[in-house]
Amino acid sequence: MASAVVKVVGVLGTAQTLAWASSYYLPAMLAVPMARELALPTATVYAAFSAALAASALIGPWAGQMIDRHGGRRVLIGTSLLFALGLIMLGLAQGLWTMVIAWLVIGVAMGSGLYDAAFSCLVHLYGRQARAAITGITLIAGFASTVGWPLSAWMETQFGWRDACFGWAALHLLVGLPLNAWLPKTPAAAGADEQQAVETPEDAVSSRTGRPMPPGIVAALLAFVFAATWFISTAMATHLPQLLQAGGATLPAAVAIGALIGPAQVAGRVLEFGFLRHVHPLLSARMAALAHPAGAVLLLAAGPVLAPAFALLHGAGNGILTIAKGTLPLAMFGARGYGARQGWLMMPARVAQALSPFVFGLALDAWDVKALYLSGAIGLAAFGALMWLRAPAPTPACLSRQ
Repeated sequence: MASAVVKVVGVLGTAQTLAWASSYYLPAMLAVPMARELALPTATVYAAFSAALAASALIGPWAGQMIDRHGGRRVLIGTSLLFALGLIMLGLAQGLWTMVIAWLVIGVAMGSGLYDAAFSCLVHLYGRQARAAITGITLIAGFASTVGWPLSAWMETQFGWRDACFGWAALHLLVGLPLNAWLPKTPAAAGADEQQAVETPEDAVSSRTGRPMPPGIVAALLAFVFAATWFISTAMATHLPQLLQAGGATLPAAVAIGALIGPAQVAGRVLEFGFLRHVHPLLSARMAALAHPAGAVLLLAAGPVLAPAFALLHGAGNGILTIAKGTLPLAMFGARGYGARQGWLMMPARVAQALSPFVFGLALDAWDVKALYLSGAIGLAAFGALMWLRAPAPTPACLSRQ
């Protein structure tokens, strides 16, 4: 990547790390003390967080359309302010409804300020050349939980959960806002040319039969894949220690095995950044979609002995699929209208993400470790949908540039 792109990736990746750490990864550390002081069940706090995820789904298409029209800088500046406002409101919450409203504000910020918005910003700036940049910001923001969980825990221990919320709000104003304000206002010339020159015609997307596949069917298949993979990712993030214990692991072992997922995700993204960037993102997505079902087979067959292999496979696949959520729509449809399309494609995924902890929790209570049959089957269904798709044929404009 050119030096200017590297700077943008560094700035946006850092801002994304802050955004994820102070929103998606916040309840894990603050939900219990928050519920205790507000005299609410902990499940109620998580339900409010699920409502925030649902709100983020609704706001996504609008945010993407705004980025298509005006670029990501304005939208991301606004989300820095929204994150800060929502966190301040959360720190001031006095009961159920003030907490819920605060989480809904944070949900709006999440829908317009996390990966989908960042990916759309990069596509607006660099067109089809954004794939490496998308991978770059996920490499940086992949450490959001590594940074966010200890920092939230430290602030809560030292100052209380309210001041922890205020601390994150201050970081958005003092760090996130200036970083997002630094982003370029207009696309690079090469990126603008690329956006205009390489759009994929509607009849270029085909199924395994070789016949043209309507773009609406392609979009529906991609939306299903993203919803399925986000369901699995959120289910594992929420229930993995309990799942591993149901499979025979001790609690310390489950925690240690779960700690492998973060490094495995980063390793998967490094693989995408290195070797897999030379292949079509559809191929890397197919490989990644098989990782969780393969790990589930190992865990179900051998129990705790192969639990580390399960964690490594799941983590690596999830890391690559996070990138695929940004690069696949770009590869299949081109750069024009990317932001709005991304918002619509990811709406079912955000709904699945909101439902996943509850649904998979029911399955885990009923079936113990055999709940992996559910997540494994969903992963195989995602793989099947990806196998049905074919990479678009190159357009004459693409061929002229090769």
